[in-house]
Amino acid sequence: MIRYISRMPDRAWEDATPRTVALLGSTGSIGTSALKVVEAHPGLFRVVALAGARNVRLLAEQAARHRPAHLGVLDAAGAAELRALLPAGYAPDIHVGPEGYAALAALPDASTVLSAQVGAAGLRATVAAARAGKVICLANKESLVLAGALIRQICAETGAVVLPVDSEHNAVFQALRVHDTLQDGGRAPDAVRRVILTASGGPFRGRDRAFLSSVTREQALNHPNWSMGAKITIDSATLMNKGLEVIEAYHLYGVAPEAIEVVVHPQSIVHSLVEYADGSQIAHLGMPDMRIAIAYCMAWPRCVDTGVAPLDLVRAGNLTFEAPDLSSFPCLALARRVLAAEAHTPGGAGLPVVLNAANEAAVDLFLYGRIGFMDIPALIERALDAHETHAPETAAPGAEAADSTGAKTFDNAHDDDSILMHDIDHIEALDAATRRRVRHWADAAGTQGTGNA
Repeated sequence: MIRYISRMPDRAWEDATPRTVALLGSTGSIGTSALKVVEAHPGLFRVVALAGARNVRLLAEQAARHRPAHLGVLDAAGAAELRALLPAGYAPDIHVGPEGYAALAALPDASTVLSAQVGAAGLRATVAAARAGKVICLANKESLVLAGALIRQICAETGAVVLPVDSEHNAVFQALRVHDTLQDGGRAPDAVRRVILTASGGPFRGRDRAFLSSVTREQALNHPNWSMGAKITIDSATLMNKGLEVIEAYHLYGVAPEAIEVVVHPQSIVHSLVEYADGSQIAHLGMPDMRIAIAYCMAWPRCVDTGVAPLDLVRAGNLTFEAPDLSSFPCLALARRVLAAEAHTPGGAGLPVVLNAANEAAVDLFLYGRIGFMDIPALIERALDAHETHAPETAAPGAEAADSTGAKTFDNAHDDDSILMHDIDHIEALDAATRRRVRHWADAAGTQGTGNA
């Protein structure tokens, strides 16, 4: 049973050109790829806002090319540096911090928001875009991991649209359209049997725990197929990226956890599949280049040239599939554990927040050489155990007055706003506390690398 998270885009948005776009995370790998799509189709898109956190120099270069009226950076120091780098005569509004990103996401001038910030930092902006009724091209999977039920409810109330940019979920989305299972429940909402997400296996596929205990940062960042940012590349190596995508699938499509499967596909040519009730499977194939998924969402319903070379099946050769190794890569199982809690109680008693925060903190520690590779899942599991043991007996983020679908019910608009902000504040407080706890454990243990942190 498919219950998609939002409606589909309306005709007015589809017909309006140029499409006005706010790109949040414009200096990251998704953002730079998105700008390539924009620049290839200048009549279709107009950039009205760019936000780039810390890479101020690249943001200034992007801004000089596109001249949006609004820019966003992480802090006041970045804003001052950015202003000094901009061309004479160009004086955009510069927005600062999480509140600034949220303001950019809700700009009246932007019909479309690309949410491509890294990690939990993208939540406030994604929620702001949903509250403003935008078409959200969603690359920030953490928004749904942290607050999927909340975002579903906001979309129902405001008419906001979510289009998935993640390559796997974009593939699923396209496969679901074959039998019209998305729009208003579709004509065949019960036709889907399974959603099958593919994982490359990362650079360490086939390796055992003994080998993984001593791998280096450089080895982990050497992905065999995809060119991505550091954090998601490490997540791919640990299989946590796939774990987060399993939770994302639950929130995007409303399918039961047991209907979401993961298979390892080392060639990264089949991006995901949907299995139907008749026993058939519809797969999405293509070269591993994010411009395909980005353009699919940003240009909807048009199919535009992305500049990506077409797939040559003969040259691609064998396409292979295998089950994930949960012993060597336990992060996927940890994500499944959290999804079980989420499916039982919307908000998962805070476990999705703990999972994501512990992972982000542990990945950061690994990238700075303070822990070993196998300490990442060890710290995440320790954080989940500690939260379940010591969590206060209070409502989980996202759990207030939830109905059977995980959607909340509100008595009036004031309650809507106050509960929403309480939820976001609660999520961010739990996120910060979990990060502190993980860093404390790592400091106390020292660099182990064996999974004993």
